[in-house]
Amino acid sequence: MTLDDTRPAELLGPAPEPPPEEDLSPSEWVRIRLFATWYDTLFTLLFGAGFVWAARALIRYLISADFTILRVNLALLMVGRFPRDQLWRPAVALILTGLLLGLLAGAAIGSARDRAAEAGEEFSWDGWLAVVRRFWPILAFIVLTLSFTQTVSPWLVAAATLAAGAFGHWMGRTIPAGVRRYSWLIAIALLVAAFLVLITGGVGWEDWGGLQLNIFLTVAGIALAFPLGLLLALGRRSSLPALQGASVTYIEFIRGVPLITLLLLGAYALGFMLPDSLQPSRTTRILIAIALFEAAYIAEVVRGGFNAVPPGQVEASQALGMPPWKTTRLIVLPQALRATIPAMVGQFISLYKDTTLVIVVALLDILAAAQASTSQPDFLAQGLHRVTLPFVGLAFWVGSYTMSREARRLEKRLGVGER
Repeated sequence: MTLDDTRPAELLGPAPEPPPEEDLSPSEWVRIRLFATWYDTLFTLLFGAGFVWAARALIRYLISADFTILRVNLALLMVGRFPRDQLWRPAVALILTGLLLGLLAGAAIGSARDRAAEAGEEFSWDGWLAVVRRFWPILAFIVLTLSFTQTVSPWLVAAATLAAGAFGHWMGRTIPAGVRRYSWLIAIALLVAAFLVLITGGVGWEDWGGLQLNIFLTVAGIALAFPLGLLLALGRRSSLPALQGASVTYIEFIRGVPLITLLLLGAYALGFMLPDSLQPSRTTRILIAIALFEAAYIAEVVRGGFNAVPPGQVEASQALGMPPWKTTRLIVLPQALRATIPAMVGQFISLYKDTTLVIVVALLDILAAAQASTSQPDFLAQGLHRVTLPFVGLAFWVGSYTMSREARRLEKRLGVGER
């Protein structure tokens, strides 16, 4: 008795699967992935034509564009009005940051190696080539920026930063496990040292600008807004009516006000609410406004994560006699934060791009620096915004894309969206 096509599909067995991609020849891969059906062929031709057109336009732009404005104003785009005789401070801070990042990465690899050894499993590190593939947008942007420099000093700083990162990576991997667990203390000390190098010696935040200011406002805004947003999310779930009402009122009020309004209030009205002895700088006031604004949105993101935790998890902890604070810290919060990674990173990316709004309060971020460059007498009315604005857009794309890729990598490691 033979099977025929009139039998139910479940009796015919599963359909044969296509061979794995690694077993396909280039011609087979093209045929299966790009020209399998008529609509696949149509989309391939349309997107191919669009890619060719975009590539030709990009090549014509690179050939015809005059990048002199970037070479002349590169320091303005990177650090704004930071005193030129004090540029060694950002250089030293950058080297310390490279050492910090290398140390943390090396400590993470060393800890993973120790855990694999305890479990009797083999551990392997992908090597530096994997690091280049992982962070190629940032590395490419650094090389592009260095190509506009007119002195050898930036190249030396970049080389020293890479060397410091490699040394920190080696140190984090080789230090004993008992010392490695305290690597976060060393990282905090390096971060504080980098910050003190930048602000000591009469160089305050008011002199910061360019891309340095955008990155600082993003990192500091996240560091301040995240714990405040977490507390607001917990307050909104509180059983105390006063605490819950205050949290809801704050969140809904802030979410109903544009960020630009809070920036203007922070720049021009916050000083009237404080005594003369506690008058913060304009950059500090803007940072406070950004942190207060982002905290409301982070609170809602975290609240969505709380709602994603199955009620049975809380009921089980209550049945075991765990107090509420311990249930939240050990059971609810880890699962909630794990579920909020995509939305949280999206909020951080939005904050990074929103830092350009500080231009309305006369802070010289990278976008304001680009506009100031085209207003200089040597470059006035030459249409050079076609050169400066793509450079600014590339800087924000590199940061946003890197955060997005790292978020996807973290989601994959934690199994976000999997049961």
